[in-house]
Amino acid sequence: MTTPKHVAYQGHLFAIEWYFDEKGHSQPLDYYNQLDDKQQNKVFELFRRLGEQGEIRNQEKFRHEGDAIYAFKPKPDRFLCFFFTGKKVIVTNAFEKKQNKLPSQEKIKALKYKSDYESRVERGKYYE
Repeated sequence: MTTPKHVAYQGHLFAIEWYFDEKGHSQPLDYYNQLDDKQQNKVFELFRRLGEQGEIRNQEKFRHEGDAIYAFKPKPDRFLCFFFTGKKVIVTNAFEKKQNKLPSQEKIKALKYKSDYESRVERGKYYE
């Protein structure tokens, strides 16, 4: 059985999925694919841990950023995400963090993509 392209990791407790826009593009997946193997493994390990254990208690690795947005934090990168019904975690955007504070434009993107995802799922237009 093949894994759908949007699934980054299918765990026992959560499925970690990449967000795709209406044109079929996934910025966080593209970002992930450009990372070296060592960094990809760090990201994958965080996805695996949340997918299998249902939580990551270390706030240096996974943290609530407010407004229902969370961040996987494999230094120096950040993968923003949100939880969705059906035990899903949707990874909305990714970037290299270069300052102490979460860049507001990245959180705004995550909130926009969250809203788009929820709207498209409700209309039955996301998983086509």
